[in-house]
Amino acid sequence: MTALTLSTAGAATLRADALVVGVAKGAKGPVLAPGAEAVDKAFDGKLATVLETLGAAGAEGEVTKLPAPSGLKAPVIIAVGLGPVPDKNDAYDTEALRRAAGNAARALAGSKKAGFALPVESVEDAEAVAEGALLGAYAFTAYQGGEDKVAPKGKKGNGPKQPLAEVALLGAKPRDKAFKAAAERAVAVAEEINRARDLINTPPNDLYPESFAAVATAAGKEHGIKVQVLDEKALVKGGFGGLLGVGQGSTHGPRLVKLAYTHPKAEKTLALVGKGITYDSGGISLKPAGHNETMKCDMSGAAAVFAAVVAASRLGLQVNVTGWLALAENMPSGNATRPGDVLRMYSGKTVEVLNTDAEGRLVLADALTRASEEQPDAIVDVATLTGAMVLALGNRTFGIMANDDAFRTSIHEIAEEVGEASWPMPLPADLRKGMDSPTADIANMGERMGGGLVAGLFLQEFVGEGIAWAHLDIAGPAFHEGAPYGYTPKGGTGSSVRTLVKLAERTAAGDLG
Repeated sequence: MTALTLSTAGAATLRADALVVGVAKGAKGPVLAPGAEAVDKAFDGKLATVLETLGAAGAEGEVTKLPAPSGLKAPVIIAVGLGPVPDKNDAYDTEALRRAAGNAARALAGSKKAGFALPVESVEDAEAVAEGALLGAYAFTAYQGGEDKVAPKGKKGNGPKQPLAEVALLGAKPRDKAFKAAAERAVAVAEEINRARDLINTPPNDLYPESFAAVATAAGKEHGIKVQVLDEKALVKGGFGGLLGVGQGSTHGPRLVKLAYTHPKAEKTLALVGKGITYDSGGISLKPAGHNETMKCDMSGAAAVFAAVVAASRLGLQVNVTGWLALAENMPSGNATRPGDVLRMYSGKTVEVLNTDAEGRLVLADALTRASEEQPDAIVDVATLTGAMVLALGNRTFGIMANDDAFRTSIHEIAEEVGEASWPMPLPADLRKGMDSPTADIANMGERMGGGLVAGLFLQEFVGEGIAWAHLDIAGPAFHEGAPYGYTPKGGTGSSVRTLVKLAERTAAGDLG
């Protein structure tokens, strides 16, 4: 993991492999952002002109490398675009800072140390730069760079560059308690997001319900979180028909993992429920060719919940946070659930399975019922649940559904605040009728149009009465298949972790919504 330091050195005197400065898009060309003064001085006040000559305009996503002149200890300057110059008296948007820092950190892969001299006018700015740099530096290299057994004398293969080793944040007042706390928060949140990314990116032959549960158990011991794992025998005894039905086609049996972080002064309890399908073939309703290759990411919701609980513990939040990981592998076999089968859920309701590829809602239903039994103040479930949500909102925005409008609004506002694109979605009552079954209490499929909303309505049936509940469908942003951008890598993203952590902080402060 990339290290973070709050440097007392100035940009001109910092010994590092590179210095990162910001450049914004002005009406007449690139404009240097605050923090670049010392670097501009070393260029005799002509840094903006040099950057423009090199083609830089200050647009978001731009990264321009150039050699440093004499007068600076660092040999390389990285100028990153921040987008439009803010209006007079306005500060740079924290998300713009976060993305710019991420772009710079990724461009510095293979470097040992870089100084970040981006605009830091507040604690929030410092945290955004730190978080963006730590997230942007991420790389999943666990399965790369091994020995080439064919090459002479075991010569190493051409492995990837290692992530930037150290981020030195300039202008962040290292001796100020608020800045120190912001840096510590950025490290804790970024490390747990990157842990979630690692889990999402791990191949399904290595990450399956039992091994995921083992990771959670080890993290619980490390961070003082109580972990309980229900294996197949316990699930059978407890009557968890949804988890068992989805997982019965695989040689890797299902698990329900409970993580409980408690604080002695907590007055509120927040329950988080995550879909953890470690691989989704679609089951007997097999996915078509071209849709299976990324299905290791179908446990992204569980990864996000796991990361958020650990982050809450590391931050010592004054709130009880319980995480429920509904883990199963959905495979076709002679033992697999068939379309037309009826499952008896943990709640006692029966579900007719019309499509075995609508499995996420089945495992979540059991976990939601179990979480409801503990009467938390609120429940939020997170899942890569429906392709319909991707069609509705695209690849970068997750949908929010809830049984309480104020709670849904609060989560949307929190997501926007932390820089995660989201959108509130309705739960139209008329769509419920489409899930009526002549055989069971409810079917796991309804109308095709509005399928993401139908899935939300299904989940709502398994939430305890009187409990505020929200459902985050992160099917779009959970796994990024394109080129990296900002602090978002290719592969697992850790979508919704920041929203969940901020929600836990708001709950601790008594502002649940």
